[in-house]
Amino acid sequence: MLFMFLSPQDGPFNMLLTKVFHIEPINFMGISEWFRPLYILSEIWTTLGWGAIIYLAALTNVNPDMYESASLDGASRVKMIWHITLPAIQPTVMIMLLLQIGKMMSLGADKVLLMQSPLTYEVSDVISTFVYRRGLEFGEYSFATAVGFFNSLINIALLLTANWFVKKTTDNSLF
Repeated sequence: MLFMFLSPQDGPFNMLLTKVFHIEPINFMGISEWFRPLYILSEIWTTLGWGAIIYLAALTNVNPDMYESASLDGASRVKMIWHITLPAIQPTVMIMLLLQIGKMMSLGADKVLLMQSPLTYEVSDVISTFVYRRGLEFGEYSFATAVGFFNSLINIALLLTANWFVKKTTDNSLF
């Protein structure tokens, strides 16, 4: 979908740039400076719905009587968010944070491989694509395995550290 939306020939985004702003079409997927912003925006786009479902489910556990009593006591909307909503969804926020930290170093190669082109290799290579290239394209299996293993060790260390910190500061943790 990203390629279709950003196509220089008939993509809706480039058509909008051409017709409304009178700018020449831009090959977003072929310019290395656009790779990171496009990757980040597409990641937000793909995870926004799931995150909304998770946090809305957490909000359903908040007792509405607490909001009613806070409004009767004269609390503003901001005070209710700060003192009722955030403490109520804090366990969910912490678990979601831990899950994100756990996969921080292992950025999936699938989306990067789909988005990258030879024009964007200089900015689009991540550890997963590096391991893929060294192992499968160059046949350096032991080196690629060592890099992947080291990446996993860093991931585990980050997760254990974050879990220890969350356990010390709150009553929540993964284990």
